[in-house]
Amino acid sequence: MNILNKVENIHRYKDIAVLLAKYGRSDLVKQAGMNEILAEEHKLSDEEIAKADEFAGDLENLGSTYIKLGQLLSTRADIFPQEYLGALERLQDSVEPFSFAEVEKIVSKEIGVRISKAFSEFDSEPIAAASIGQVHRATLRDGRKVVVKIQRPGIREEVYQDLEVLDDIAKLLDENTEFGKRYEFQNTLVQVRKSLMRELDYTSEASSLTIIRENLKDFDNIVIPLPVEDYTTSRVLTMDHIDGKKITDLSPLRLMELDRAKLADDMFHAYLQQILVDGFFHADPHPGNVFITNDGKIALLDMGMTGRLASGFQENLLDLLLAISEGRGDDVADIALKIGEEKEDFREAEFKRLVGELVVSKGGAKIEKLDAGRVVLEITKISADCGFRPPPEFTMIAKTLLNLDRAVYTLDPEFDPNASIRRHAAGIVSERVVESVSPGSMLSNAIEVKQLVENIPPNLNKILDTIANNELKLSVDAIDEKTLMIGFQKVANRIAMGLVLAALIIGASMLMNVESAYQIMGYPALAFILFLTAVTGALLMLYTILFRDLN
Repeated sequence: MNILNKVENIHRYKDIAVLLAKYGRSDLVKQAGMNEILAEEHKLSDEEIAKADEFAGDLENLGSTYIKLGQLLSTRADIFPQEYLGALERLQDSVEPFSFAEVEKIVSKEIGVRISKAFSEFDSEPIAAASIGQVHRATLRDGRKVVVKIQRPGIREEVYQDLEVLDDIAKLLDENTEFGKRYEFQNTLVQVRKSLMRELDYTSEASSLTIIRENLKDFDNIVIPLPVEDYTTSRVLTMDHIDGKKITDLSPLRLMELDRAKLADDMFHAYLQQILVDGFFHADPHPGNVFITNDGKIALLDMGMTGRLASGFQENLLDLLLAISEGRGDDVADIALKIGEEKEDFREAEFKRLVGELVVSKGGAKIEKLDAGRVVLEITKISADCGFRPPPEFTMIAKTLLNLDRAVYTLDPEFDPNASIRRHAAGIVSERVVESVSPGSMLSNAIEVKQLVENIPPNLNKILDTIANNELKLSVDAIDEKTLMIGFQKVANRIAMGLVLAALIIGASMLMNVESAYQIMGYPALAFILFLTAVTGALLMLYTILFRDLN
């Protein structure tokens, strides 16, 4: 692929080539075939290789796409040394605001009416401005205090072009350099693309606010602003205004007034709930997105970056976090192997040894200071070194946990996240069990049982016909008639018991849709009793098979 043929992107290719050369990776520029892009004046000497903070600043200057890329790369301990990770974590997405005339034009076009018709008040000065959008205070006609986020003009086109450029370069690096083959930049870019596409669609953020607000409704100390649907589009997001301050802006006196240990634990628990139970979580809880309201609660803002996890991944992640919290290095390595993919050059023994040593070295005598986010981050570095590919969700989980650790430590420097994981683990497991026996999953299981029951009679008829026609043959060295008859009786009993249990489950699932004045845990009483009876019968049969039939 010759990227020089794409004339419209040539200046962006040059920007990235200069960036690589500036930070000591001119070898990648040469291997990828981009060396001719660099003018002679851009070929830097060793003395001109820049430092970590300059690298973060250069990414900021390139625009929003590269800021998001840098924020994601802040979790890639496999690529960057620690000082660079720290600089990338501090990346600030803050730029000069665009004019109020543009704001009026965009808002009026998106919601279909003039600002003066939709709002009784609308501040012309933004309270925050970033590369993707800026935020203004406003008041609806009914007196409801809101904030309005407006997308920056032309930002979508800029992001699309930048992603095309990055995709071309990532492909070149992956195909032509050992560095790229090892770290798979195209996979990293997939995460950047997903994140940016969600952030460019404000209806997606509005949906995330609504979903997470509902999922965390039982957390009294957690506040999520509610979006105003009528005044929200893909480029304009209107939501409740929350009075408060960033946790990083609170004075020592204000912090002393708060129950900081309780707030930190509630926040940490809320994220465990999102990640391990709900499977849908706010992926960017850095201190700048966490506010303390005037009445002393935690407000979570800016839901542009979210993540989803499959049920199987959640279970393995819970096991992983528990193993980390208890300092079980060998178990951490074994669990990590379950959720990733081996490459051709995978060195399993080395991987297990390094992960085990990591947990031991990070924990030591003070296991309470072992940050799960930092360990997950280090596992990604070990994975790259040993030829192992962790799932894409792994880096997002690492970023979320790292930011979460920073937020809770800002609230309470003495907070023990690992004790919190162990303390809430039992409740999380219970909630996962409840989720697994929801009406939807019960009906799904009932359908599977129904299909099994439907297939039993034909198969059973075939067996009986074979017996009736004297075609059944058993090849045994010795026959004990009594033992053989007992075996047949057990088989018949199992089949009969299975049919009865299947009927109970199907009956329970059908009765779930029947209105009843008598309910247990929110379900119709008779259906609940039938289901419990079926579960009890199944457990008894399982116990008999495992512990009695083998005797």
